[in-house]
Amino acid sequence: MKYEMNQFDGAWSAMSTPLTLDGRVDADALQKLVEHQLKLGIKGLFLCGTAGEGPFLSDAERLRLINLTVRFAAGRLPIAVQITDNSAERMIENLNRYQDLGIDISVIAPPFFQLNATDDFIYDLYTQVIEASQISVGIYNRGKNSSVQIPPENLGRILDNPKVCLVKDSASQEDFKQAILAAKARRKGTLAALCGDEFACVPYLRDGYDGVLFGGGCFNGAYAAEMHRLVRAGKPEEAQKLQEHLNEVMFKVFGGKKIACWLAGQKELMRRLGVFNTARCLINYQLNDECSKAIDEVLRDEKAWLVR
Repeated sequence: MKYEMNQFDGAWSAMSTPLTLDGRVDADALQKLVEHQLKLGIKGLFLCGTAGEGPFLSDAERLRLINLTVRFAAGRLPIAVQITDNSAERMIENLNRYQDLGIDISVIAPPFFQLNATDDFIYDLYTQVIEASQISVGIYNRGKNSSVQIPPENLGRILDNPKVCLVKDSASQEDFKQAILAAKARRKGTLAALCGDEFACVPYLRDGYDGVLFGGGCFNGAYAAEMHRLVRAGKPEEAQKLQEHLNEVMFKVFGGKKIACWLAGQKELMRRLGVFNTARCLINYQLNDECSKAIDEVLRDEKAWLVR
């Protein structure tokens, strides 16, 4: 589909990937998940990110995930796909696999691993991939949470490239926020900023970010969409109260403040909602008894937010 910039004005989902017990993409659950995301008010889908276990899927299963999602979305949602790898050559190889499948945006995060990764080297790596893309590009900024660092000033230079339409900011750092807002001002309506911090998105929306992109969007999308609406309506205090409530819900689903269960809890919640058929993860998170009981509480108390 041809996306419009106003489609970033709201909540996007960094979608979890439903899997069969043998670790393949579950087509039946994926079709249910796409419809579920639409009902929650999600504006766009981001595939193969961390919550989507993209780096852990085989090449064949990533292709299958993308093809199926494009088919099930049927032009109703823009689709972004992470192409990150350890070199420009490998990212471009991923790009060439995916960009003709009907996706809208290729997303670059910092390489998983690099040696002697100087600022200029990483900037050139990003530039090579951006220039090779025949579709729009998104940038996933993880700041100090990434093993390969990109300073705010270099991120700003990358965001000045006219092929870049989107930045997902999960750094939770003020210097990155200011660099992104400055790039948005320079780009004059052609760059969207989405906050990836599920636990503290309201200040970003208040200060000028267009929307949010949550790894828990498969279940917290309706909360996210409402927080966005409240901020846009000039009610940031109400949005913050909802954020605080959502944080309590997420801690229950994710296994407490240490996020002990994270993806296992999220997938188990989706299984109990009847969207996923299994809670199978490729990342080694496990569901414990405390988290399982907390998910029961969430299902009892939050049904109006979880099912639309």
